[in-house]
Amino acid sequence: MTTPYEDAKVQLLDAALAHVPFDGWSEATFRAAITDSDLDEGLARAVCPRGAVDLALAYHARGDALMLERLTSEDLSHLKFREKVATAVRFRLEAACDREAVRRGTTLFSLPAYAADGIKAIWGTCDAIWTALGDTSDDVNWYTKRATLSGVYSSTVLFWLGDDSPDHQATWDFLDRRIENVMQFEKFKAAVQKNPLLKPFLAGPNWLAGQIKAPSGMPDLPGSLSPRR
Repeated sequence: MTTPYEDAKVQLLDAALAHVPFDGWSEATFRAAITDSDLDEGLARAVCPRGAVDLALAYHARGDALMLERLTSEDLSHLKFREKVATAVRFRLEAACDREAVRRGTTLFSLPAYAADGIKAIWGTCDAIWTALGDTSDDVNWYTKRATLSGVYSSTVLFWLGDDSPDHQATWDFLDRRIENVMQFEKFKAAVQKNPLLKPFLAGPNWLAGQIKAPSGMPDLPGSLSPRR
């Protein structure tokens, strides 16, 4: 059940999308959204203290929700795991039906003042993908999986923004290549770990990596070191 605040944010976001292609995620867009949605300005400012920045983040969150809804409704059991990851990224891009809104958001979150918000939003998308696909890692792999996918996702979004190929086929080919690059790197890491000549040099880094745990109960923190015993 939604709250009045959530309903108000949905109204503001829907109204803002008509103005974003012209004014970006800006104060002008936010004021126009208030007018078009016929909301009290005080309520609008309470719902979105940072104005259009909060609406841009809400638009990103809406795309994540649509992606998850599609992931849970479609049968992916016949796909290899790497194909499931690629499919999830594709679902996420297809959920962003307004490419200009994404372009304007990319511009906004490239600014130093909002870069941290953009990084957190992308990390959240990749965390949602891994979680939906059943990832149960609770060590350093929790971070490396999401960091790696964040790089793949970010580069694919930038490619997609400039892709005019039929049905964005060039983007899906680009995505497949990026995932193949990741797979090759993972194979290289595994080979290094198994190399007996390198084991003495990896003992320290491997021990340190073993102390890193996934966040638990504190979603705003990037993680934690396991306590001393």
